[in-house]
Amino acid sequence: MRDDYVRAASLVIDDPNVLINVVSRRVKQLKRGNRALVESLEKLSAEDTALREIIEGKISYELATPEEVAAHR
Repeated sequence: MRDDYVRAASLVIDDPNVLINVVSRRVKQLKRGNRALVESLEKLSAEDTALREIIEGKISYELATPEEVAAHR
């Protein structure tokens, strides 16, 4: 992963654990064949593509409420 993308994405999602989870989930989607939401002239890895999508505001996330977390235990 490119350090500059990680730094920029961490300005959008400031919790490192949430950032890792969002990137991980998106990488799985991209590797399953989902279309990238950003275009690039260079060949980006799935991880860098996910980070660029976060940086450009193409991906959002929602944290589970305590009630939702308790219901899934």
